[in-house]
Order: sequence, then C-alpha cells, then structure tokens
Amino acid sequence: MSDLFSLLESLQSPVIKTRRNAVIDLGKSKNPDAVLPLIAALSDKNPVIRREVTVALGRLDDERSVPSLIAVLTDTDPDVRAGAVSALGKLKDRRAVLPLTQCLRDDNDRIRAGAAEILGKLNDPRAVDSLKNASNDPFEHVRDSVNLALNRLLGK
Repeated sequence: MSDLFSLLESLQSPVIKTRRNAVIDLGKSKNPDAVLPLIAALSDKNPVIRREVTVALGRLDDERSVPSLIAVLTDTDPDVRAGAVSALGKLKDRRAVLPLTQCLRDDNDRIRAGAAEILGKLNDPRAVDSLKNASNDPFEHVRDSVNLALNRLLGK
C-alpha cells in the first residue's frame, strides 16, 4: 500500500482507475486522516468512484462520515445509494435512522431491502411506522427484510 500522501494525490488523477485504486487503498489504510479527503471524493463525477468511496468510508468506521453518507442516499446512481446504505449500516449511527426510513421508498428494491435490514439492526423505534408502511412492498425480498426488521423492533 502506498503512503498516505501519494494516495491523496492520486485522488486528483484524471485517470478513473488511479482514483479508484487510491480510494480502495485509503479505505484499507485504517488511517483517520483519510476520512475527510474521502468525504470530498463523494462528489466525484464518476459514480464508480463515489460507490468505492462509500465502501471505503464504511471500512474506516469514522462517525465524521455519517452526514456525508446520509447526503449520498439521494445520489442519482443506485449503486452509490446502496453503498451509502451499507456503509451507514456498518457505522451503526442512529443519525441515519430517519434518512434510512426515506430509503424504504426508493425506486430500487435492493436499496429498500438494504435500508429495512439496517433499520432492523439499528433497533430504533422511530423506524416502526415507516417499516409498517413498507410491509406491502411488491418485492418479496423487500417484504422479508421489512418483516425481519419489524420483528426485531417489536420483540417478536
């Protein structure tokens, strides 16, 4: 793995593969100094980079990334939104509960299912009504995730 300075420089590269590799290595670095540059990289024009940044931030497990990951829940790319849901699940920060309830209405069923799963794990009663509203989702795997979350939250 390269040194932090080189990786941070690589985040500015015009070459997508170079930026992607830098993001991956920064996520694996466990270096808290990588968090803020990665948060800045969430605005990269390439969705592949933004998706990798969500993964890297989830790995770094730093609460400073929570507000930015919440903001990315509205990204235009579903893979980026899914990455943000997953990263927020790893961070286990209750600030994400209400934004994740909004994800239960996402156009993408994978994001709805992921949000329900994370809400169940966060075990916050503020999610109950939104989960109940999502219990009639047209996709079985989403309904299953919603029901598991509700069972956990309601102690069944």
